[in-house]
Amino acid sequence: MTRAVLTFLVAIAVQFACSTEAPAQTSDPQSPILTPKPPREPRINGPKVYGCRPDRPFLYRIPCTGQRPITFSAAGLPDSIKLDAESGILDGTAPAARGEYLVTLKAGSAHGAAARPLKIVVGDQLALTPAMGWNSWYIHYYRVTDRHMREAADTMIASGMADFGYNYVNIDDCWMVKPGSDDPMIGGEPRDARGAIRSNGLFPDMKALADYVHKKGLKAGLYTSPGPLTCQKYEGTYQHEQIDAEKFAQWEFDFLKYDWCSYGKVAGGKSLDDLQKPYRQMGDILRRLDRDIVYNLCQYGMGDVWNWGGEVGGNCWRTTGDLGLARADRLPGFYHIGLSNARHWQHARPGQFNDPDYILIGWVGQAGKQTEGKPTTLTPNEQYSYMSLWCLMASPLIFSGDMARLDPFTLNILCNAEVIDIDQDPLGRQGRIVRQTDEELVMVKPLEDGSVALGLFNLGEDRREIGVDLAEIDVARRATVRDLWRQRDIGAAEGRCSAEVGRHGVTLLRLAHGR
Repeated sequence: MTRAVLTFLVAIAVQFACSTEAPAQTSDPQSPILTPKPPREPRINGPKVYGCRPDRPFLYRIPCTGQRPITFSAAGLPDSIKLDAESGILDGTAPAARGEYLVTLKAGSAHGAAARPLKIVVGDQLALTPAMGWNSWYIHYYRVTDRHMREAADTMIASGMADFGYNYVNIDDCWMVKPGSDDPMIGGEPRDARGAIRSNGLFPDMKALADYVHKKGLKAGLYTSPGPLTCQKYEGTYQHEQIDAEKFAQWEFDFLKYDWCSYGKVAGGKSLDDLQKPYRQMGDILRRLDRDIVYNLCQYGMGDVWNWGGEVGGNCWRTTGDLGLARADRLPGFYHIGLSNARHWQHARPGQFNDPDYILIGWVGQAGKQTEGKPTTLTPNEQYSYMSLWCLMASPLIFSGDMARLDPFTLNILCNAEVIDIDQDPLGRQGRIVRQTDEELVMVKPLEDGSVALGLFNLGEDRREIGVDLAEIDVARRATVRDLWRQRDIGAAEGRCSAEVGRHGVTLLRLAHGR
């Protein structure tokens, strides 16, 4: 357990003004773990829609909880994609014909059966729901190695994270050669005889690394900069954009984080065209490759990137500075980053999402000091608020804590299928702020089935009642209400819904129109 969990002395009990019965309690009344353990019977999780380009390699691991062994099948699967019935891995090539392919995924075991639709959309748009996975930066920094990445992939499966939809295993900075370094493990020639980028000695075979990740049904991501050097002064892509992108595809990576870093020294100006130029260039290159690579623009919101990130090919774009460097005052730094990101709700849509940076809970480092890590100082209430806010904002869910030190509470935050469903909803809409004061935040997110997700956040220092009239959130006068963290129906709301919420805590609800 993290220090924050060990110091949490009382249960997060919430009294709902809109409920007809008391909310569920965990089996241990002193435990802050609210997410119920998955049942033995299969439950298929993950997105209900998946975007890919024609004739590109296709890989998808069906996220499914339940006691194994589980046997998988699929109805309506295109002939070019094959399913391994034991692992649940879909592998092959996307159909050549553009269009929508309606697939029904099925899972069966001795304990029951489950089915879930998956619409495969073959066209020009990737990442129709926000990416989910892990990134190495906030725990390994310049110490990252091939072994760390392989172990993270192993843990993503063993911990059950992959069964909830986490699938990207992403290297951040420091996998390339560092020009001028006298360390033989990271120094040397930064490029091969053809001019393509080389990995350093800590990453002896990038293709083998990607293959290792892919064999588990997961996807591999990496990082670079449009500048001459990365943020940590390793080799960047400047004037080698085409050959480096081709190398990434040859290595078979699936995700690219493109970080501004030293590009400012060669940009030539600060006009909108100058800010867009390197991202448009790489976006055009990625689009022409024979591999689908999800494209993350990391340029800290310059030039109001939310207005044009999708236009240059981005699937998600950072809207602020690094969350790991965000200073706390009355509230921890993630609130300031999240509330800034929340202002751009109108610019998010399927395949194009605002990115407020990573989920920093569990055992994490400090970006400014690049330490090996320590338990988060966030309280349990704050961690529930963090994950709730990111899901309401349809943010990429990229964990960047230590995969080797996952504990039950951190997994309870990361792995609640009903909370993740809010983030992965096929409508692709970002929640909007209904009300924000110094003491409270109310946010609502429309969902594909006509229901809404409602977050009631206490930004104050004392327990308080927070409520909203149903008319304010476009819900009929009567609505059925479900507590998503406890995964329990709690009754009906008549005209208004309110909850008593603890210090820096949240109540996350799903409201469906009542009868």
